[in-house]
Formats: sequence, C-alpha cells, structure tokens
Amino acid sequence: MTDQPARRKSLSELVFDRMFKAIKSGAYAPDERLPTEHDLAAEFQVSRPVVRDALKKLRDQGLIYSRQGAGSFVRQVGVRQPLGFGQVENVTGLLRCYEFRLMLEPAAAGLAAERHRPETLAPIAVALAALRDATSRQRHREDADFAFHLAIARASENQYVETAMAALESHIAVGMQFHGQSLKSTPGALERVYAEHRAIHDAIADRDGATARALMEAHLSHSRERLFPAG
Repeated sequence: MTDQPARRKSLSELVFDRMFKAIKSGAYAPDERLPTEHDLAAEFQVSRPVVRDALKKLRDQGLIYSRQGAGSFVRQVGVRQPLGFGQVENVTGLLRCYEFRLMLEPAAAGLAAERHRPETLAPIAVALAALRDATSRQRHREDADFAFHLAIARASENQYVETAMAALESHIAVGMQFHGQSLKSTPGALERVYAEHRAIHDAIADRDGATARALMEAHLSHSRERLFPAG
C-alpha cells in the first residue's frame, strides 16, 4: 500500500466540476449566457483568474463558447445528463441518499473485488493512506473519504456505477461533513471508521467479493446510524 497522499483539487478544478455538473444536468439552457467572471467569482468566493481558468477548461471540453465582448455561452450538449440530482435540502433527502448508497455501493465493492486491476486498486489504497494520515492527527478528510468510495466504483468496471457515484458527490459531501463532526466528538470513532475502510480495501484486494459487499453494507449502515441513532 502506498503512503502517497491523495491530491487536493485546485480551486479552478472545484469551480470547473461544479459548473460542469450544472451544465450537464441542464441548469443552463443551450446558448444561455453564463454569469460574468465577476459574478461567478462572487458566487464561488474565488478570484477572477480562478474562474477564468475554469472557463477555459469548459471551453476546451466543448461545453461553452465565447463571443467577443458578449461573454461565455453554453453549447448544445445533446441529451441532458440523466443523473442531475437535485440538492439535498433536508434530513429526509439525506436519508434517501443513504438508502440509495446502500443499494449501490455494496454491489460496487463486490464487483471491484472481482474485477479490479492494479491501476484501479491503487487509487483505493491512496485514499486509504490519506484517511490513515488524517486519523493519526485526529482529523476526518471528507475529500479522501469520497475519493475512496469513488475509486471503488471505478474499480467495479461498470460505467453506470461510476457515473452514479460521481453524480452523488455533492449529496454525499453533506452527509460526510456531518459525519466527520460526529466522529471527532466521539472517542475512538475515527479509528473505528478507518478500520472499516481498511477492511473493505483488504477484502477487495483479496478478491473476496462476498466479504467486500458485507463490509461496505455494514460501513454505510454504521455511518447512517451515527448520524441518525433512531433511524
């Protein structure tokens, strides 16, 4: 297992990701003018050069185009992304997210155990190492936590599973933020959660699909129970 830490995304990558999802989910209509750089910088609380770099990435991927003196516009991208989930707005939405994850992720872990290759197993280990480092400092790394789960989805070698997990990032982040606060206030909780992640990684690495499925289901159930003890 490598000790290389998970790379943090730059601000421009974070802005790009959010705008990419908004465009793909149909939040902007084809040929609709995007907000100005100044307005986007205020919305995302970043500098204008950061926004400019994110817009360049969107142009490079053919998602937007520019008109001199008029700004940036959304390009027609075909069928809207079917997984443009709405935002989590209340406790019920968060519970439904956990419900969906419990249907999706145990199966993904089982498939990852059966199908992983060295290049798809490695990112799981990298995210686990970042979680181990954070745990040793009594911190919870939400970014590394999500990277761990997304890497498992990718290792399943099923593009539908990976797409669903990627589309859930902002929803899962809400639960992970609350979960992280709960972990830091409970003695020994960070260590227990790290052990759950490590056991899932080991089962996948050992190609033990049944154990990987069971461990992922238990991990998500424990996470939900820590947030909603009476749920």
